[in-house]
Amino acid sequence: MGTLRVGILFGGRSSEHEISLRSARSVVQALDRRRFTPTLIGIDHQGRWHVLSDEQFLAITNATLPALTDGGPEVMLPPSPSDGELLEMIPRTPLDHLDVVFPILHGAFGEDGTVQGLLELANIPYVGAGVLGSAIGMDKDVQKRLLRDAKIPVVPFAAIAQRQWQSAPDEARRAAAALGYPVFVKPANAGSSVGVSKVKHDAELADAITAAFAYDTKILIEKGLDAREIECSVLGNETPEASLPAEVCPQAEFYSYQAKYIDEHGATFEIPAKLSVAQTAAVRNLAVRTFQVLSCEGMARVDFFIDREDQTTLYVNELNTIPGFTNISVYPKLWEVSGLSYTDLISRLLDLAIERHARRQQLQTFYRPALR
Repeated sequence: MGTLRVGILFGGRSSEHEISLRSARSVVQALDRRRFTPTLIGIDHQGRWHVLSDEQFLAITNATLPALTDGGPEVMLPPSPSDGELLEMIPRTPLDHLDVVFPILHGAFGEDGTVQGLLELANIPYVGAGVLGSAIGMDKDVQKRLLRDAKIPVVPFAAIAQRQWQSAPDEARRAAAALGYPVFVKPANAGSSVGVSKVKHDAELADAITAAFAYDTKILIEKGLDAREIECSVLGNETPEASLPAEVCPQAEFYSYQAKYIDEHGATFEIPAKLSVAQTAAVRNLAVRTFQVLSCEGMARVDFFIDREDQTTLYVNELNTIPGFTNISVYPKLWEVSGLSYTDLISRLLDLAIERHARRQQLQTFYRPALR
């Protein structure tokens, strides 16, 4: 039996483009070549798709924050069932057949259901949440509302649309005051702490809101908590499992983009977290429940806060459907301490994608009423 052709999709029109390349590099290097053969598909900042060789890809991903500036032939994926064929743009000829796709795309135009929708139309199995779960996971406002409706505790917040800020800025100021300073201001549809500010008093609010609106047309204002930051990885489809939790220990006031990706001393991690048996069980149970409530599949990382004062009150901060996926990222590291190696984790995710696709292929896609 031959190997399966895996399309590894990375880059993208997103403020998290560079993080995606770093995750993809790790996956390419760790992929089990006895079972899988990679096709490397880089999406540049303009949204063009390119097929790259291993050598081309590894050459552009050595920097701390790499960028896809050039590549191999430009390709397209037809939005119709086509046996997973990539077409070279000029001339428009078949290039590669894809058996399964691993989208390692963070942020807009990749983690938000858009690429997932294209892969559904093309009838290709893919890793991770489907269209609905991806869209929910991307929009922190919608995500928090659904969790709140399911009686899952979330940090108090207010959502502000850009038009609302422009026409009635006092509403945002009143919302922040009602939550109580400090607050965090963040884009509703962004990750990796892009555009996030900690605001300690009213005089800083307008600048923070302006910074967040540079990345989205909707923002969140969240109550700042004195809390421990806990992360938990979830893996599976119908019967998901949660890993042991980790604790993030930022060296600055909060876990910023700088701390995550630039400053090697920006944060330390306790893996696994130093939690009681009861706390660990609560985190893992709530991680699985959050995963299911938000219609996730494949993988997700669920981030929590535990109140420092009582060490009992637990809040879901957010769920990430495509978490950072380098070999030293928290998501795979948590599975490693739970007994699943990085290479085996990648293989398991690809298997889950193929299993889900096979199950959905059994569903009827038409209805023929009985004629009388």
